[in-house]
Amino acid sequence: MAKKIVPAGLLAVSLLVAAAAPAAAKTDEVALVGELTLPHAMEFDGTTVGGLSGIDYDPRTGEWVLISDDRSDRQPARFYTARFDGGEFELTGTKPLLRPDGTTYPKGTVDPEDVRWDPWSGTIWWTSEGERAARLIDPSISSAGAGGHFSNELPLPANLRMEPTAGPKQNEVLEGLTFAAGGSRVVTAMEGPLLQDGESPTAEHGALSRITVQSRSGWVQGQYAYPLDPVFAESPTGGFANNGVSALLADRDGYLVMERSFVTGVGNSIRIYRITTRGATDVQHVSSLPDAKVRPVRKELVADLADLGLSKIDNVEGMTWGPRLPDGRRSLVLVSDDNFAPNQTTQIITLSVR
Repeated sequence: MAKKIVPAGLLAVSLLVAAAAPAAAKTDEVALVGELTLPHAMEFDGTTVGGLSGIDYDPRTGEWVLISDDRSDRQPARFYTARFDGGEFELTGTKPLLRPDGTTYPKGTVDPEDVRWDPWSGTIWWTSEGERAARLIDPSISSAGAGGHFSNELPLPANLRMEPTAGPKQNEVLEGLTFAAGGSRVVTAMEGPLLQDGESPTAEHGALSRITVQSRSGWVQGQYAYPLDPVFAESPTGGFANNGVSALLADRDGYLVMERSFVTGVGNSIRIYRITTRGATDVQHVSSLPDAKVRPVRKELVADLADLGLSKIDNVEGMTWGPRLPDGRRSLVLVSDDNFAPNQTTQIITLSVR
């Protein structure tokens, strides 16, 4: 059964990147169009709606897809489809993600993060972060049919696989996924640095994560260092504080990158950057970024969500281009992951981009 939500109204070269405030964004380039909040723990078709960490829009059909990062803890790992016209949000379906043998993923064996419609086939591609803490499970990039049936898995570069003393850190893995070059390139972004690439960001320094460009068959066409900002504040309680990439989106001849930072006792900071890999060093054969002289991608600030008048800035993780707005501007739609927590929210935010 469809579920409608109607809003009340329309609403660096080295690892130790010096702490500094980002350059001001172009204030007239991005504006808030509207926001809505889904009810906490909303039930839909036998599932609990939450943990929405990826979103994508198919301009051919007008359909949206969202992925939950439920690790099969509440219900089997799954995705949702929806209709959204800027005023009403309507869930239209949900399907479990299936393994090659046609079964659902057992608890703790998968960690879905991002999702995209395949512009060539209309199927979906999605990423999983894998696992390091309890056991070593490699991250993955998989494709699935409309019913959630497994279709294919893209081979990953060796340096993105879990090894005892190398590879991705726990929960800092494949957060960003996008298609580029008309769908011929599959591009992913690591949330944070690999173990061999040094410490994650702190309030004193940033870090270097990796963006990987692959063909649809898995051939690595390039891998680039992405300079993460320092964490925006210190935790007053000495609690958790980090910053990392939460979404990646193709944008003309470059990409948009969303950096999501959380500090215990302070809250979230969400910034969107425009980047280009032109002139950046291909680091696919660089074993450790701090030990090498590399030129990272160039980035410029497009929007800081703190400047856009949102009612709340929560754990925003998903980002997609939406349909054109009536005045011709592009819409950029974001979704937040509430972590299934009652003190967090699932926001769907619509921005306009000139």
